[in-house]
Formats: sequence, structure tokens, C-alpha cells
Amino acid sequence: MSEPNLVSESDLDLALLHRGKVRDVYEIDETTLFMVASDRVSAFDVVLPQPIPYKGEVLTMVTAWWLEQLDATVAHHLIAVDPDRIIDRHPHLATSRDVWARRAMLVKRTDPVLVECVIRGYISGSAWKEYRETGTLAGEGLPEGLLESQRLNPAIFSPATKAQKGEHDENITFGRACEVLGDELAARLRDLSISIYRHGR
Repeated sequence: MSEPNLVSESDLDLALLHRGKVRDVYEIDETTLFMVASDRVSAFDVVLPQPIPYKGEVLTMVTAWWLEQLDATVAHHLIAVDPDRIIDRHPHLATSRDVWARRAMLVKRTDPVLVECVIRGYISGSAWKEYRETGTLAGEGLPEGLLESQRLNPAIFSPATKAQKGEHDENITFGRACEVLGDELAARLRDLSISIYRHGR
């Protein structure tokens, strides 16, 4: 069996727009981006020193599968994930195919929303930590007596700041999300997030 092709950091002959905790984002043209998922691992908002073989491929393929499941109900940014389809559209990428194949997505360029849309179906992680200490989630009260990892019914929309490299995500209230995004967009994202979560569950 051959050694895995570890990609800790991609280096393509394209303009690099952003290197996040895991993904490298390149510009194809004014309407199209190329997102390459590396094998870097981010945990607790820290990029760990040891990459994991095939992690970028798995992340990309799982994302593509879910976007395909949601195709009929949610507009999304994915144009292509299949390497042959990507090269058909942009032949100059053929020379670097071995670096990005199965770990890259060709996507429509969009304006990012600077709030992460999180649905809590179970009380765990940072939500459990806050609840255990204060009985709240992002400062909003939750019922008493919940157990760690207990299912929340209904699930809760729990937005967070979308941290840049080196910063920490922070749970925020829906009210704070409204301040950042405006009431209409925040409500739309909340309703869409809950709908996607229900579909997935």
C-alpha cells in the first residue's frame, strides 16, 4: 500500500485569498473560488502540529455528500468536487491535480456571514460547560436538571462568533446575532439552520 499524500499546506499556482485553520481558499476568477481542505487538525480553536492522513479528503467528501442531499431545498456554493469536472472547467488545474484531488471544492464566490450557525441537539461541549456553571447557554436560561449530552427537544439555535485564525469561537445570544447581522438575516439563518438540522436528523 502506498504512503498517503499528506497535505499540511497547499501551494497552488493561484492567488491565495485565505488560509484558515483547515482550508486554503484560492481565487479562480471574480465569481469562482477553489477551496482545498488540508490534513491540518483544529481542536479547541488550535491547529495541532500533526496532520492526519486523508482528513482533508474525508472532510471534502462528507461536505459534498451533504450538499447533494440538500440540493433540492437549499441553495449552496458548490459547483463541483469531482476532479475531472473541475479540470474540464479549469484545465490549468490539471498540473496540480495530485495535490488537490478529492480534497478540493470548486465553489461560487459569496459574501461570508460572520456568525457561525450552530444547532444544539444535545447539551455537550462548551454548551455543557456553561450550563453546568451558570444554568445558561450564551447567557440565556435553560431548564434545570439537564444531564451532560442529554437530547434537547426542541433543538436550540446557538450562534457563535466565527473566529479567525488564532482566535476562539464564542457562543452569543440570538439578540447579539441580530445586532451583527440585522434582524431579518439572523431570523432567516436561524430558521434555515433548524430546517437543515431536522432534515439531517
